[in-house]
Amino acid sequence: MRFMNVQLRRAIKEGIINFWRNGLVSVAATLVMVLALFVIGSLLFSNVLLTSALSRIEEEVDISVYFKKEAAEDEILSVKSALSQLPQVKAVTYVSEDEALERFKTRHTANALITQSLDELDDNPLQASLNIRAGDTGQYEVIARFLDSSAYSKLIDKINYFQNQVVIERLSGFLAAARAVGFGATLVFSLIAMLVVFNTIRLAIYTLRDEIAVKRLVGATSRHVRAPFVVEGALYGAISAVVSIIIFYPITMWLGPASVRFFGGPNLFDYYLSNFFEIFLILFVMGVLLGVISSSVATRRYLRV
Repeated sequence: MRFMNVQLRRAIKEGIINFWRNGLVSVAATLVMVLALFVIGSLLFSNVLLTSALSRIEEEVDISVYFKKEAAEDEILSVKSALSQLPQVKAVTYVSEDEALERFKTRHTANALITQSLDELDDNPLQASLNIRAGDTGQYEVIARFLDSSAYSKLIDKINYFQNQVVIERLSGFLAAARAVGFGATLVFSLIAMLVVFNTIRLAIYTLRDEIAVKRLVGATSRHVRAPFVVEGALYGAISAVVSIIIFYPITMWLGPASVRFFGGPNLFDYYLSNFFEIFLILFVMGVLLGVISSSVATRRYLRV
């Protein structure tokens, strides 16, 4: 155990020395990794904003079922009860004819022509309806198909899902597309960072080739030779994570009010502060992994020569 601790300390010491010895090359590799981690962090923040904004939009998306005039109230309430039992349904609200008329009048109070026209009618022209909200926008089609094919279909005059279907499908697709684009950007920048670190480690190995050859001549194992370079790669990732989390401080402070104004919240700066350690841990782990993987690949290729 003591021998392993000595080896670990020696590997860390050599890795730090290699990091400083490479100078500008280490700085360049770190900056590229900072860019990759910045993209990953930006994806985290943008995902929070998109999810929040789309959740608010989803709260406004619903479908309405309009019933024929001859449909009795107890029959409509029976449909409401059946819908409430569906696992896809989050909430069902019954709107009677009289309530629908009152809402319509309130909405068009400023329009004297509409108000006067309604007063001249003997009967209420509006229909009773059920307002349905699903747990997920992708479930509205299931609900609409259930109503269209059930025994209740004879009571139903119209289901407005089919008019709103395009909007609902676009809403569902937008979130999936935004996440796919973000994941693609993260993957591209991560690969670029890994290539830069890979070449940086290769350069360090070439610079220290005589020292490495001596180590191997005196019986140093491949793990002993490889360890300092893996530590160096991990240092790139760790330092990049620290720099990235610091960069996000002024950016989120500046964008915080705008995120509330344009997306309806949350405030990015508040989110940054309240989730600081979680965000830093994600960036730190991703940075160290990128550094360790790329340096491990580079050293393995050298040791095969």
